[in-house]
Amino acid sequence: MPENLGPTAEFPIRNEANQPFSWPAAQPDQGAVLLVHGFTASPWEMRPLGRILQQAGYAVAAVRLPGHGTSHEDLRRRHYEEWLQAVIEGYELLQTGHRQVFGLGISTGALLLAALAAQQQPAGLILLSPFLRLRHWLAPACGLLQYVQAYQERTLRPELIPYYYRYRPVAGVHQINRLLRRVRRELPQITAPALVVNALGDRTVNVASGRHLFERLGSRPKAYHLYGPEVGHGLASPDQPCWPDLISLVLTFLRHHDATETGRSPSVP
Repeated sequence: MPENLGPTAEFPIRNEANQPFSWPAAQPDQGAVLLVHGFTASPWEMRPLGRILQQAGYAVAAVRLPGHGTSHEDLRRRHYEEWLQAVIEGYELLQTGHRQVFGLGISTGALLLAALAAQQQPAGLILLSPFLRLRHWLAPACGLLQYVQAYQERTLRPELIPYYYRYRPVAGVHQINRLLRRVRRELPQITAPALVVNALGDRTVNVASGRHLFERLGSRPKAYHLYGPEVGHGLASPDQPCWPDLISLVLTFLRHHDATETGRSPSVP
């Protein structure tokens, strides 16, 4: 981990693409999908999936988790309860205008949707790269480490610098640990249909714990898909070699459960 960083160590991200978005359906409304990005990312991460879902006939909305799309210093001060409240508010907003709402989240965003589903009843959950354990061996100790080390630095490709933080607040990882304790307790209570997707090439989370999360989910029906070592953590990115197959999985899941609710015949564009 690097030395502690001062408040001017990184410029805040002020790109409009990092802000929440809400797009109406391009075809007759088949319901809505709430999109939730991951830790240190922003709604930009969910835009490619959002466009595809919109073209497939769904209204989409992506929330911005507090402390994201601003600065790593802002994120350091936030708590997971604030993230969850943003997800709840996004879900309730979509509920007011659509007959059913699905949730699609990646990584920490997937965990937040699981926490939502323990309180609400979405039409279905699509959880990309979910986990019950992070890979870094020091992650469980971040509750104490946050008082010694403020940030963990990571290397980003130049094109990603406007959309992700280079510095992960250790206090934020502690909030993920707190969220994980809640999700572990609540998984059996979740009954919404679920699609869970992990990849063996994931270097961020413990992949086996994603399978464990799936097994503990009370959802019926539920399905699990595991990609190979050529696929990484960022399943929401079109750069992943599994992208066409992932899109097919997501649309098939949505169409099936949309048809279950409305009596329509499932179809994939």
